[in-house]
Amino acid sequence: MARRSLRFVALAYLAGILVVPVAVVLVKTFEPGPASVWESVTTPAATHAFYLTVLVAAIAVPLNTVLGVLAAMLLVRGRIRGRALVEAVIDLPFAVSPVVVGLALILLYGREGWFGDELAELGVRVIFSLPGIVIATVFVSLPFVVREVAPVLREIGTEQEQAAQTLGASAWQTFRRITLPSIRWGVAYGIVLATARSLGEFGAVSVVSGKVSGETETLTLLVEKRFENFDLAGAYAASTVLALLALATLAAMTVLDRRKAT
Repeated sequence: MARRSLRFVALAYLAGILVVPVAVVLVKTFEPGPASVWESVTTPAATHAFYLTVLVAAIAVPLNTVLGVLAAMLLVRGRIRGRALVEAVIDLPFAVSPVVVGLALILLYGREGWFGDELAELGVRVIFSLPGIVIATVFVSLPFVVREVAPVLREIGTEQEQAAQTLGASAWQTFRRITLPSIRWGVAYGIVLATARSLGEFGAVSVVSGKVSGETETLTLLVEKRFENFDLAGAYAASTVLALLALATLAAMTVLDRRKAT
């Protein structure tokens, strides 16, 4: 009886904070009718916001995948001083507010920032443009691949890698044929989580993007703009697109779980 009660409380809690809000958004989205929803999500501003969101994720996630695997290899296989400090830096996006991250990027790359003059002389614009959005997204989604790959590296040990090196394999051959296949599920999970974080990022992007419609406005910023302009139907429609992207991410994780189990 107690177990069933705890299960009921847990399911009710999850339903209250996850299922019900998403269901309300879906209901409100299609309340005006499918035609209205389609019109709202196919406006030039909405299509560009969707394109920009996917583009930023397509740039940030591969970068974080490569950097995450390298960082995990360094932490687990390398012998470095200040390992705790490096791990703290990797986990910094979990502790620091994304708004603070955006402000720090402005102080670094803005016109009055540390590197602002040098970048202006080179004709490079970071803040209020695509590079700034990408940098902010890379920062906030940095830890996921590292934290998924590092435990797997510790678990598999180094015996197979040492055996391959003993047989004459180069470092690249050892990594490609031994290490990478062993950590592929950790890498896959990290990619899925980093993708979800990149698609849903708001705080840091809102600071560095400038929120220019049709130029630097992502889907999350579009939702905020429409809500503030009392375009509730448009805000619900854009939110539904984000929810569908989240469901696609969840489906990808479910598929990975099944394949890993087999």
